[in-house]
Amino acid sequence: MSQTSTERLKEYLAQLPPQSQALLMREFERAIERGEDATVANFVLEQLRKIVRGTDPEEEARPRTEDPARLLFRPLEPFLVESNFPLRPGQIRRTALLPVWQWLIREGAPDQVLEFETALTRASDIEPAVRKFQAAAADAICKIAALAPGDDRRALARVGPPNVIENMLPIGSILQAREAMDGLDGRLPSHLRVFGDSQIASVGAALTVPALQTPQMLPFALSLVMQRLTAPWQIIRLAIKMAASDDEIRVAATPYGIAVTIALHDLSFLVARLRTDIKRGHFENVAEHLKILHDGVRGLRTELDLRNDSSWGRQLTSIRADISNTLQSEIDSVPGRVRRLLRQRPDKDISAGSKIDAGEVEETAALIDFVAVCRTYASELAINEVTLRTYSDLQQYVEQSTEALVQSLRNGDTKSRGYRQMQVNAAIRFCDVLFGHDYASLMSRAAENAMTVERKSSRAG
Repeated sequence: MSQTSTERLKEYLAQLPPQSQALLMREFERAIERGEDATVANFVLEQLRKIVRGTDPEEEARPRTEDPARLLFRPLEPFLVESNFPLRPGQIRRTALLPVWQWLIREGAPDQVLEFETALTRASDIEPAVRKFQAAAADAICKIAALAPGDDRRALARVGPPNVIENMLPIGSILQAREAMDGLDGRLPSHLRVFGDSQIASVGAALTVPALQTPQMLPFALSLVMQRLTAPWQIIRLAIKMAASDDEIRVAATPYGIAVTIALHDLSFLVARLRTDIKRGHFENVAEHLKILHDGVRGLRTELDLRNDSSWGRQLTSIRADISNTLQSEIDSVPGRVRRLLRQRPDKDISAGSKIDAGEVEETAALIDFVAVCRTYASELAINEVTLRTYSDLQQYVEQSTEALVQSLRNGDTKSRGYRQMQVNAAIRFCDVLFGHDYASLMSRAAENAMTVERKSSRAG
C-alpha cells in the first residue's frame, strides 16, 4: 500500500468512534483465527492498535503473543461470550474488553499501562509484570464500577455504553481473584464424565475459598466447573448438596442457588440456538441440542422439587413450551414437503424436461431425520403426540408411494420415465431414513428390475 493510501487509512480509522474501532478489531481478529487471508487483516489491526494505544506511528507493532490487552484479560477467556443473548451470572461480553482497555489507557491507569508496555519490551519473564498490572487494573476498574448513583456518573459514561458498564465489576472481580481462580482450575479434573457424590464432595471442597464465595465470584467459579462437566445441567447437584435438600426454597436460600438459575439460562440459550438453526435449515447439530435439552429438562424436573408457580418452575415450563413451539411447526411441515416430491402426477402433466431438485431431496431427508430425532425425545419435550403421528404418517405414505412409483416405472410413458426415476430415487432416499439401509436397498433393486423389464419390453416392441 502506498504511503498516501496508508495515511488516508490511518486518518479514517482514527476518526472512527471507539465502538466502531472495537468492532473492526474483533472482525479482523476472527478472520485471522479462521485462517483467511491475513495480509490486509494484520495491516489494519496494526494501525488500529497503534491508534488505540496512542503509540508513535513508526513504532513497530507488538507481536500478537505479547499484546498487552490480551495478557491483561487472559483470566477472563473462559467466561467470554460473543452472542447478543442476555448475559447470565458468570459471563462477560467480549465486546466490552476493548472499551475498558481504552479507558485504562486514557484515564483509568495510564501510568500503569505505560509501565506494563515498557516491561513487556524489556523483561524475559513477563509474568510478574502481568500479575502486577492485573492487580492495578482490577483496582481501577472496581473503583469506578462501584460508583453510587449520586457520584460522578459522567466518569462511567466515558468508559462506554451500559452494555460495557454492566461488565466492569465482573471484569475487575476476576482480575482481583485471579490466584483463587487459578487454584480452582488446578484442583478441578480436566473432565467430569460422572458428577456423583464423590465428585460433588471434591468440587465442593475446592470451592471453599473465601475469594470464590462472594456473590460476584461464585457464578464464575461454578461456570468453570460446568465447563468440565459432560452434562453441564448437573451443576444443580452441587446446589442440592449444599442445601442438603432438593426443595427449591431451601436450595434458593443458599448462595449455590445461583447454579439453578445458570442451568435454566443455559437451557433457554440452547433453545434459542436450536430455533435459529432450524430456521436456517441447519440440522447438523439438532440431535445434539435436543439430547442436551431433553436431559437437562428431565434432570431439573426429577432432581429438584420445583413448584409450578415458583420463578424456577415457571422458567422450566416456559422452556418446555418454547421447545414445543419451535419443533412443532417444523414437524408439521414435513409431510407436505414429502408429498410434493413423491406425488404421482398424470403423465400428461410431466414435461420432457421436468426435474426434481437434488438439494430439496436432501433437505427433506434431513427434515425426516429431524422428526425421527424428535421422536426419541418427544415425551420430555412436550411434543409426543404430534411427533408420533407425523412419523407414522410419513412411514405409511413413503412406503406406499415408493411401491407405486416403482410400479410406474414398468408401464409409464417414455416421456415421463426420467422424472419417475428421479421420484423413485427420492423415495428410496427417504426409505433409507425411515426404514433403514436394508429396506432402501431392497426397493432400489426393485426399481432396477422394473427398469430392466421396461427396457426388454421396449426392445421386444
